[in-house]
Amino acid sequence: MSTIIDHEQVPDSEPKTHALIAYILMTIGLLTAIPILVGALWAMIKRKHAVGTVYHSHYTNAIRTFWWSVLWTIIGGILVLVLVGYAILGILWLWIAYRMINGMVKLVDDKPYPI
Repeated sequence: MSTIIDHEQVPDSEPKTHALIAYILMTIGLLTAIPILVGALWAMIKRKHAVGTVYHSHYTNAIRTFWWSVLWTIIGGILVLVLVGYAILGILWLWIAYRMINGMVKLVDDKPYPI
């Protein structure tokens, strides 16, 4: 007995794979700085290939997380001089970890990231 596959219902795995790569790189970037930049650039480059798919929102999440983290890293870095910056940087680290893990969970389930 043969099974007929409706190719319109089978999700394209390439945008999903590239979004997962961006998430993994950015998560590794929580430990070292360079992978978060590479992951964000990867998402920026590959985003156009995901337009019209459920995965497009994951690229948007990765890119927004990167730019917000740049802003808050600068603010936290400046405020380290008055010790408040350490709290900002700690909260930022947790926020990035949450968004990356939450994104990966939704990505694996083929659900969009709520923007």
